[in-house]
Amino acid sequence: MYIDDGPNQTDEQGKERGNLTGDTKVEHYRSVLQPSHENPSNEYRKIYLSLPDPTPFSAFLAQTRQYLQRYPYALVGEIGLDRSFRIPEPWVEHEDLWSKRNHNLTPGGREGRRLTPFRCSPQHQKKIFKLQLQLAAEMGRGVSVHGVQAHGLVFESLQELWRGHEKEVLSKRERKKRGQDHASVEDSVSSAPETDTQPRPYPPRICLHSYSGNASNFKQYLNPAIPAQIFASFSTAINLGDALEDETPASFEEIIKTVPDHMVLVESDLHTAGEEMDRRIEDIVKRICRVKGWGLEEGVKQLGNNWRAFAFGEG
Repeated sequence: MYIDDGPNQTDEQGKERGNLTGDTKVEHYRSVLQPSHENPSNEYRKIYLSLPDPTPFSAFLAQTRQYLQRYPYALVGEIGLDRSFRIPEPWVEHEDLWSKRNHNLTPGGREGRRLTPFRCSPQHQKKIFKLQLQLAAEMGRGVSVHGVQAHGLVFESLQELWRGHEKEVLSKRERKKRGQDHASVEDSVSSAPETDTQPRPYPPRICLHSYSGNASNFKQYLNPAIPAQIFASFSTAINLGDALEDETPASFEEIIKTVPDHMVLVESDLHTAGEEMDRRIEDIVKRICRVKGWGLEEGVKQLGNNWRAFAFGEG
């Protein structure tokens, strides 16, 4: 997709813009993919031309807005930033693989294809990401955020949207001036809702999906001035992919202990429901309960409350 100014944007000849083809398609991919060369080789041009024709991002946003209007409980996501993902070659380049394709998988994945040398530039990803976050803000929806090798850039993108809307947080001296010196004073001030009813430029609720950052990365989200509700979800598929069934790595224990109880969510990170999803959800819930020192019933209740807070803004 390419970023345009709106659904009615026109080119120099006054024609409404649509999909990019030919040289404009090559130029788009040359500008947003890395590595980039001012004069791409014939091999690179061939790869650019084999990729899907870039479509206007405004059209995608308009369609997504319609879906959100139609489904009032829908969330936005997963969206985000990924520094490691490489663009796969299109299926047309590998017709012999087409018959082996698993059509039960979500379209768009690698699914056995070879990878091109290209990654999408963080700058282009960030622009797309922020436009999606702003749509979620406009519609008052929670977002599921993907971040791989880009934890700093994800936080920077979110911070740029909520800058100027931070909650007031009293210093220790200010709390003493008010005659109290305990956390409840800070909580009562920092959690006070903003008075006007205009949509904020940031989503109200943000889940860092299958959060892969370390405890130090996450601590930046514990600033009480942050106006959005922050959550972090965990899955065995991503967070414990290499762990044995009876093993809980120290790094996982550290991040679970760092994330406050009311911010923890669980997921399977699988693309289909069924017995395997149920097994993985049960596994991650039990592991988190052990680390948190929760009884199983207590933990399930806490995690359920957290989910309702994220998905529906309850509590």
